[in-house]
Amino acid sequence: MNTIIKKVLSTIENAGYEAYLVGGFVRDYLLGNNALDVDICTNALPKDLYKLFPFNKNANDYGGFNLKIKNYNIDITTFRKELKYEGRKPVEVIYINDLEEDIKRRDFTINSICMTKEEKVIDLVGGVNDLNNHLIKMNGNIRERLKEDPLRIMRAIRFASILNFKLDDDLYKEIQNNYTLVKTLSDIRIKEEITKILLDKNYLKGLNLLKECKILDILGISFKEINYVNDISGMWAQLELSKDYAFTKQEKRNIINIRKIIKGGIINYKTLYTYGLYNSLVAGEILQVNKKDINKMMKELPIQSMKDLQISNDEIMEILNIPINELKGVKNLLVDLILDKRLNNNNKELKKYIMNYR
Repeated sequence: MNTIIKKVLSTIENAGYEAYLVGGFVRDYLLGNNALDVDICTNALPKDLYKLFPFNKNANDYGGFNLKIKNYNIDITTFRKELKYEGRKPVEVIYINDLEEDIKRRDFTINSICMTKEEKVIDLVGGVNDLNNHLIKMNGNIRERLKEDPLRIMRAIRFASILNFKLDDDLYKEIQNNYTLVKTLSDIRIKEEITKILLDKNYLKGLNLLKECKILDILGISFKEINYVNDISGMWAQLELSKDYAFTKQEKRNIINIRKIIKGGIINYKTLYTYGLYNSLVAGEILQVNKKDINKMMKELPIQSMKDLQISNDEIMEILNIPINELKGVKNLLVDLILDKRLNNNNKELKKYIMNYR
């Protein structure tokens, strides 16, 4: 365990409080995976934590606060009991002095394992056994927990996909019976969960689970064949979507452009000129076009943009005697011919072509 994490735990314990690692960090640690997001639970109240870590004032949404130390993102949260949920958020919470009661509110057993700074494992709900059996099991009453927070449906499938675990039979059945709950989730949350599934090479397991449980129908997402690429826009571009899922303008452009290239099924000079190197490389990987060939074509590209045309607007309009609103069509034709290597991009040859064209 990293000394930074041990020091944070020691600081809390030396003040007379309990402190345990919990959640995804412990799960990944036991699986032999490194994690930089760290969750700590403690019986120290938020006001006590503020005294222990006066250099940090970043309160989080859960009654504790956040520490950013080097590469670690550490959330420290006081033991609590969640009494009431509204819109998947606990709106009535009381602080308690009971680790076991705090553990009961957590979603899955594999995310409910605790660990001391001495790396002693505290397993109150059978999480280690489920971890060893590669099983995603709900902590507590499954139906109630899903209705409390429907995001747990997406999280269960995401963990099953990324960890290559199996959904507990009862959990799988309840997800199938309550799949319409995902309608209540925001597009942003859905995008986040789908993105995490798509970024992992085991993405097909997650997508197939979502399909089996009819969740993709609710989300307006469908897919046929998908080739894995280490680029999220490239992965989203291979899905059929009825929503944009809160994509940024740049993400939308990339997804649309990559789709167009895939549909065309070819990477050539026109592709590189129109869509740029990034989109062409991503689409090329999906189409299984050699990356070196694409980069070679980019270096040989005879024209990078319309601004590179070796003839002025005035020269074109004068030779053809056309108004400015007809100029773009002529320039597009010249660019196409240059990209097809049927015309060289030099002033003399361009003028000659235009005169013949006239």
